[in-house]
Amino acid sequence: MTVGAADGGKRLDHYLKDRFAAVSRALIQEWIKAGRVHLNGTPAKASATLRGGESISVDPAERPPLKAEAEDIPVEILYQDDSVIAVNKPAGMVVHAGAGVHSGTLVNALLHRFGQLSLEGGDLRPGIVHRLDKDTSGVILVARNDAAHRRLAAQFSERTVEKVYLALVHKEVKRDNGVITKPIARDPVHRTRMTARLATGRHAISEYRVLRRYPRHTLLEVRIGTGRTHQIRVHLASIGHPVAGDTLYGAPAQQPPTGRFFLHAQRITFVSPATGKTITVEAPLPPELQAWLAHALTE
Repeated sequence: MTVGAADGGKRLDHYLKDRFAAVSRALIQEWIKAGRVHLNGTPAKASATLRGGESISVDPAERPPLKAEAEDIPVEILYQDDSVIAVNKPAGMVVHAGAGVHSGTLVNALLHRFGQLSLEGGDLRPGIVHRLDKDTSGVILVARNDAAHRRLAAQFSERTVEKVYLALVHKEVKRDNGVITKPIARDPVHRTRMTARLATGRHAISEYRVLRRYPRHTLLEVRIGTGRTHQIRVHLASIGHPVAGDTLYGAPAQQPPTGRFFLHAQRITFVSPATGKTITVEAPLPPELQAWLAHALTE
């Protein structure tokens, strides 16, 4: 292919992403690193700036299919029966592989511990019915078989699963309780973020209640009626109270520094597909968040 004059000034990887719309930028960069992209006959760098008129040749290659593998990683089980496992996920652990992460995930740990999980979610996400952000700790449900996965997924879809979080936010929240219903969409400028500032987006419901007010923070209990990406973080930031430590959504640098933000999935209530009984599982507040609350008292 020949670079047109209108594309002068573009980076090579950006230019190729425009030409290969169905291919991820990460895969294009892998092609470049592997020497599969030549600019005027020589291997190119992703950051090369185009001037227009150059000749580009590409030898595409698909990634080999990925499959989650078992890894011996400690994991805390809060509840289990024949259909479901409830895990206390630590902050810093990714739920399943993706976006360059292929090991060290919750799925890897559970495959080692239990051997087999539901395959309804595919080879990379066995057992995963819902997710928690990497730096959110707390209780998460995992399906042990396909039938259980479908029944749990139906409960989430019908919004009969109760999910309760603890969030420490910046500044004093004046109202004792409230409901946020702003739609959530991908930020058109910062693609790693979501936003509640647009008129369009996916319907989202977050209900909060003040548990305690600190000199510079407020501890909230948050119930979500929907499960949108970054929902609690986006919604609380949209009313001027970003989650403590969540610099992606406007929080100042955290004190004390813990390497995470203060959001914890404290409790989940669901109906077990195996027994038909209503089950409530709670995850204790991790030590680093307990220490954070103690520090908040002294600010």
